[in-house]
Amino acid sequence: MEFIDLKTQYRLLKEPLHRGINDVLEHGRFIMGPEVVDFEQKLAAYVGVEHCVSVSSGTDALLIAMMALGVGPGDEVITSPFTFIATGEMIALLGARPVFVDVDRRTYNINPQLIEAAITPRTTAIMPVSLYGQCADFDEINSIAGSNGIPVIEDAAQSFGATYRGKMSCALSTIGCTSFFPSKPLGCYGDGGACLTNDADLAKRMREIRVHGQDRRYHHPIVGLNGRMDTLQAAILLAKLAAFPEEVAARARIGRRYSERIEARCASVTVPFIEEGNTSVFAQYTLQAGERDDVLERLAEKNIPTAVHYPVPLHLQPAFESLDLGFSAGSMPVSESLADRVFSLPMHPFLDEKTQDEIIDALAIALLG
Repeated sequence: MEFIDLKTQYRLLKEPLHRGINDVLEHGRFIMGPEVVDFEQKLAAYVGVEHCVSVSSGTDALLIAMMALGVGPGDEVITSPFTFIATGEMIALLGARPVFVDVDRRTYNINPQLIEAAITPRTTAIMPVSLYGQCADFDEINSIAGSNGIPVIEDAAQSFGATYRGKMSCALSTIGCTSFFPSKPLGCYGDGGACLTNDADLAKRMREIRVHGQDRRYHHPIVGLNGRMDTLQAAILLAKLAAFPEEVAARARIGRRYSERIEARCASVTVPFIEEGNTSVFAQYTLQAGERDDVLERLAEKNIPTAVHYPVPLHLQPAFESLDLGFSAGSMPVSESLADRVFSLPMHPFLDEKTQDEIIDALAIALLG
């Protein structure tokens, strides 16, 4: 059983995938080829923004977005501790200070009610994470940020394709950043990412940063990095983007079916909560349970693959100890509780009902002990 079934997707899209790859091999423009421009235009149109800047990974997308906003040493960036380390890591890499704010117990996203108290004169950006496929509460976050003159970066690595009150993820803030890591809802066959914005000046700056700060050949007005997307990955993503709306609909249907059947049979677990007005792409289908590790062991015995995202919140990661951020065990009680309880079941657009029922049956037995 596949946790994420990329093989079926490949078989279904084999012809356009191979055609796109062969086109790149024929023209030989492996860096910044025409497929990159085509992909950026199509992605911006899909999200509903003016500008898309494709980059080398979701991690680099966060880095480039913050660089474009001028985040640097001594600054502070408010974010969630319940996420993958890249979110906090890129803040620290720029010499800035990650300021963690605990999450909402139902959505797992940053709790807007706690943001205002974390703002200081050094706050340069707020970077909410749209975790597990559902967007954070951007109306509240943008209101707080706007009243304090602070830009907002959406870490949408897991939510691309989701909607928040009728608007697409990555169109909800100053800059939206996403990832095309192979396991993401829209994934390539390597690393890739994108920054999306309606701000032309920021888009220009991000395009320069991704090519070593270059505004024209061998002229570098700013310090940048090598953050370009390979043309081959753009070609792969173009083929996948054509099928993506159908896959998003399948993810929603499969997520609903999971929740309906698990709630009916497994009262001791907590199914995902989707806020009214939101949709989720279920980058992960994540539950909560007590005695999680025992449950996962019993599921493994039934050959049901699972994963835990994320067992150690960022404020407890040893990588940040030297920064003396002022957080310790107990500082983020909701995140710490979730880290002990969450686990994810197989989730992808090709999960058939028979396999899904097999997973739910195994879960129900596992929860009995």
